[in-house]
Amino acid sequence: MERNVGGLDRIVRSVLGLWLLAVTVAALVAGRRGTAVATGIAAAGLLFNAMTRFCGGNYLLGIDTTEAFCSRE
Repeated sequence: MERNVGGLDRIVRSVLGLWLLAVTVAALVAGRRGTAVATGIAAAGLLFNAMTRFCGGNYLLGIDTTEAFCSRE
């Protein structure tokens, strides 16, 4: 897998993933299993993207937000 997530994109994915993880826990405590499952899957996907620095959607669309791609030379 070639890296295609970097910089601000990676930070935003991390923050949103952690926020969705907190929503997942709150939904579980409130007994809302459907919401917990949906937010848990979304959180896992975003955190996976942030950790591996690869996004399948970016790959399919030809988007690359890594520093090497965005540098101005």
